[in-house]
Amino acid sequence: MASHKRKNKNRQKIFLILAVILLVIIIGGITILTTVIKKYSPSKETTDYAAFYELEEGQILISFDNQILDEKGLYLDGEVYVSYDVLHTYLNARFYWDETEQILRYTLPEGVVNAEAQTAEYTVAKESRTADHVIVKIVNNEMYISLSFAAQYTNIRWDYYEEPDRVVISDVWDEIEYTTVKHDTQIRELGGIKSSILTEVSKGDRITVLDELDSWVQVCTEDGFVGYMKQSALGDTQTELYTSDYTEPEYSRISKNFIINMAWHQVTNQTANTQISSVLASTSGVNVISPTWFYLNDDEGGIASLASSDYVTYCHQQGVEVWALVSNLENTDVDTTQVLNVTSSRDTLVNNLVSAAVKYDLDGINVDFESLEGEAGTGFLQFIRELSLKCESNGIVLSVDNYPPASYNLFYSRDEQAVFADYIVLMAYDEHYNGSDEGSVASLSFVTQSVEDTLEEAPAEQIILGIPFYTRLWKLTPEEDSTDGTYTVSSEALGMSEAESRVAANGAVYEWLDDCGQYYAEYEYDGSTYKIWLEDQNSISKKLEVMQSYSLAGASFWKLGYEKNTVWDTIAAYME
Repeated sequence: MASHKRKNKNRQKIFLILAVILLVIIIGGITILTTVIKKYSPSKETTDYAAFYELEEGQILISFDNQILDEKGLYLDGEVYVSYDVLHTYLNARFYWDETEQILRYTLPEGVVNAEAQTAEYTVAKESRTADHVIVKIVNNEMYISLSFAAQYTNIRWDYYEEPDRVVISDVWDEIEYTTVKHDTQIRELGGIKSSILTEVSKGDRITVLDELDSWVQVCTEDGFVGYMKQSALGDTQTELYTSDYTEPEYSRISKNFIINMAWHQVTNQTANTQISSVLASTSGVNVISPTWFYLNDDEGGIASLASSDYVTYCHQQGVEVWALVSNLENTDVDTTQVLNVTSSRDTLVNNLVSAAVKYDLDGINVDFESLEGEAGTGFLQFIRELSLKCESNGIVLSVDNYPPASYNLFYSRDEQAVFADYIVLMAYDEHYNGSDEGSVASLSFVTQSVEDTLEEAPAEQIILGIPFYTRLWKLTPEEDSTDGTYTVSSEALGMSEAESRVAANGAVYEWLDDCGQYYAEYEYDGSTYKIWLEDQNSISKKLEVMQSYSLAGASFWKLGYEKNTVWDTIAAYME
């Protein structure tokens, strides 16, 4: 009997152990199943927009052409505002903001749009107008402009959405390809089902595919969300043509009906003006002369002047137009950046130049602002825009001197200059300059490349090719106690006759260099080596061939007095 009871107890223990084991297996299975389900089930978590987009109170997202910008906009008093950086970088670089005087400018053919901060009042030319909202707001010391105001002068389309507050902007006017959504699905922050849901899309909605990542694609919705969805949810593609009823402003220009044969006449005092008859007598075929008469003289837009009515009268009697030059280099105390960037100073400068042009019956103004800082770039362009309007209304030709395009001078924006200025003068020289290593001032390859690069920004009929009458004599002097052959380099600028005299006096032999389109000479004197790439009628002819082959508007020569008289016959042959 006792044995039977013990057997029953053993059975109970075994059953209990089996039950516990079974329970552990079931619990473990449920845990594993739950883990598996959790691992492979899509997340239902939705995006916290404020955290994800780092939106502060009052800020809105900006979606521009299927990208979310880092910069945020504002939604104030029922109006969308974007920062000046966004406006200038993405929408319309022609707007100009004067941070110092808090003035917004936009140049139209009929006049300048002028708006001050924190007001709905503005002017177009001299006409007063009122917007239905504040045009420019200053928030945390940053300028924001009403998008609806900017859109009056900008070829864009845009829409505003809520949750989150955002504005979707595009400047694309063309056929746009969309992909329809095959079935209801989600757009997630990242590729993968565990990523938070940015937004829901429905069957038939249109999205733009930006990138493909295995089974996921990056997309942009029509209302501006950029995220990821499953590739399997993509349907058919379709296109839509967007057309605009915006009319681009047309800025008129003065264009001469002759090939421009222009020469710069360096004038440093009034006595030099009295020599104009002999100066012109030594030339042939010159139809435009540019005396260096004006220069910036203070930070308020004042100019110094060497202009002469007698000089102009004599030139006109000879059938020669006068395009007086204004420079920023003579008075080193003047802050050119300040003059250009401050509206009141820039206005004064424009008015002074146009008043002088009218007073002296000038045919044109030649702007020669060199060595500008990058910070002056937008102010310089606005100066050209505003000056062009007043020049055009007074029949005055506006030409602007420019370096060959290079990475360090992109802010000169020759393409924008060409919209407003009548002529772009390409100073195709100083390939090698005082302080650089030795070399040609204007080799043929350099001139050709400079022309080709400028043609990418300005049309041929507006480009005047600047050609040097001077060269540089390079002096290479070995350094004392040098064991590695190092030497110091110095140079001096010489006119054609002086250069030839130096070479002849030292018995040097000329060598024609096809790649440079110049004669080269070298000689030793007093322990130094002298090198020179000569300018003469042959090198000038090669450069004028470039002018002719690219159908440029003409040529200009720096400077009168550096040339040999015989060179004018060569020039005349290309100016007929």
